[in-house]
Amino acid sequence: MGERKVIDASAKLNTVESIRADLGRLGVREGDTLLVHSSLSKIGWVCGDAEAVILALQQALGSAGTLVMPAHSGQNSDPAEWANPPVPSAWLEEIYAHMPAFDPDYTATRAMGRIAEQFRSLPGTLRSYHPQVSFAARGPHAAEITGVHALTPQFGQDSPLGALYRLDAKVLLLGVGYDSCTTFHMAETQIEDMPRKRMGAAIREDGVRTWKWFEDYAYDSDDFDRLGQDFEEQGHAAVGKVGMAECRLLPVRAAVDYAAAWLKKHRFA
Repeated sequence: MGERKVIDASAKLNTVESIRADLGRLGVREGDTLLVHSSLSKIGWVCGDAEAVILALQQALGSAGTLVMPAHSGQNSDPAEWANPPVPSAWLEEIYAHMPAFDPDYTATRAMGRIAEQFRSLPGTLRSYHPQVSFAARGPHAAEITGVHALTPQFGQDSPLGALYRLDAKVLLLGVGYDSCTTFHMAETQIEDMPRKRMGAAIREDGVRTWKWFEDYAYDSDDFDRLGQDFEEQGHAAVGKVGMAECRLLPVRAAVDYAAAWLKKHRFA
């Protein structure tokens, strides 16, 4: 028998109403278009779990706002690169032949957290068509954000991030660090010296399941924490708490523009 878990009576009890109030204090406004990267556990005890957080976000944005979350499915990738755990090399060809094709209605997210997975699965949520890095959205701009998603570059102008840039959206890092800030990857697509790599995924082309090889940038988030801290020190990000979670709220357009200049200076100088 494992040790019985006991909730600290002095801990904060988080509700839809309290989370909505925290979001407002951080700077989330009605009518915003908001991309959210999240960790439910960092918020603390939530009455209603992931559902409550989604409700609070939708209430904070109101009917004129659009809520967006990553719906990435990294499991649909080249098994030769899997490391946790690796698979036997003898399995590779069978995986290439039998990995189910990406389906926006059925393919689950991977490592996006409980909030993002529940949001993706809600009836009426729209999802972009990309086998590895799709985004899900609800609200007036959902169709515009998810309607175009090029296979490569997956984080370029013809992607949900490009739409968010044009819409002057915001990013909320809810209990996660800058290394989770997918928005910075869009800046990488603007750098001529970015290395490239071969990628693969199972997709449907003309209604037929196929394994598709393609080339894209070798995206790298290893220096995003340092990039984010420099961005924050310039006064571009609001910092606060939602429940017990440390949060950052930042504008997409400013984040991409700053990141492009920063990466050229610090990573590719």
